[in-house]
Amino acid sequence: MRLPAGPWRSPIRGPWLTSVFGVVLLVGLPVVFVTGLLSYAAYNPDLSAVNDKTPGKGLLGFYLFAWPTHPYWLYRVTQGVHVTLGVVLVPVLLAKLWSVAPKLFTMPPVRSAAHALDRLSLLLLVGGGLFEFVTGLLNAQLDYLFPGSFYPLHFYGAWVFAGALAAHVALRLPRTVRALRSRDFRAELRTPTARTRPEPPDDSGLVSAHPAAPTTSRRGALGMVGLGSLALFAVTAGQSIGGPLRRTALLAPHGRDPGSGPNGFPVNKSAATAHVRPQDTSEGWRLTVRGAGAGDPVTLTLDQLRQLPQHRVALPIACVEGWSTENQHWEGVRLRDLARLAGYGDGDGAEPPGVFVESVQLAGSFRAVALRANQVRDPRSLLALRVNGAVLSHDHGYPARIIVPNAPGVMNTKWVRRLTFGAHTFGERA
Repeated sequence: MRLPAGPWRSPIRGPWLTSVFGVVLLVGLPVVFVTGLLSYAAYNPDLSAVNDKTPGKGLLGFYLFAWPTHPYWLYRVTQGVHVTLGVVLVPVLLAKLWSVAPKLFTMPPVRSAAHALDRLSLLLLVGGGLFEFVTGLLNAQLDYLFPGSFYPLHFYGAWVFAGALAAHVALRLPRTVRALRSRDFRAELRTPTARTRPEPPDDSGLVSAHPAAPTTSRRGALGMVGLGSLALFAVTAGQSIGGPLRRTALLAPHGRDPGSGPNGFPVNKSAATAHVRPQDTSEGWRLTVRGAGAGDPVTLTLDQLRQLPQHRVALPIACVEGWSTENQHWEGVRLRDLARLAGYGDGDGAEPPGVFVESVQLAGSFRAVALRANQVRDPRSLLALRVNGAVLSHDHGYPARIIVPNAPGVMNTKWVRRLTFGAHTFGERA
């Protein structure tokens, strides 16, 4: 089917260019999808209704597993790749949509039952892809303009998009392979605008019947998209890689200078944003530690916490938005030592259980989280009182915050007020 004269007259549009963009997405999108699933697993969504309010995951949660604490940098890498690669693929996605735009607006929109199914799969593919990219980019910029919680929206959207993508690849892969073989890639990279010619007529619906004169070559189109992706990488990746590149992370909300001194590293949410009042962390602050049973809780002042054995660890903070810090040097009380105060592992051979952590935070999500037993048992998991040799600042969680290796930043709860060890159904305490 040849396209009629009209708005879709670019002579470079055709199966070959569409297939090149498609192959790039076929390599990159599965990586984005898998790292996204890993990010979701890191929140311990099957542990507590507090951590995750996504209803009815059912079979979609088949892969969930106990998120490990080793290696301590794993989440920093996987989430950095997830966000950075997602941003880098935006020009490729837009170019792919441009290349197939004629097929998106063919008339009549439905010609048969088979064509209707094909159009439906295309709607799920394009709509799902745009939804995932838009919500992901908004979340990375902390702009929650979409209705509802980001986590269930992005979770279900990812599975819809992945299913549509798998069906699309299964249906179009033979045609894509033929299209890629129809032209020599290196020859196209040597072809200037003056020698650019339309692809031969076929039934793809992409080649115009009346192509316009070329204003750029396929080489130019590929170069423009490639430079766009490279530029986005340059202004995004530094928030995850760190070091001198952090200054180039212009698109990162946390890429700017967070200040100097021991507490001079990024925060996701300040004390003011979280509505943590001065009186919540003043001299009247107390930490309550208890087990899930009916035993009496233990109440500790900040001075009493400081009298307990203190331990030091070097761990980064990595957040779902893709930013992370270099290793910070934390000092505080091990969670497994606090579990002993609640009656676990005190010479009886019992291993410390999971813990339900509650904050004095008054607004927003993640005022409470549940951590797994393996996270409590890790000797690097602390209730931190100091960082880089100084007392925690209010924005970093004074007087006490959780720090756990290889956990998303929001699991490292700030302004902690209560620890409940051994709860079997954490969601009941939301």
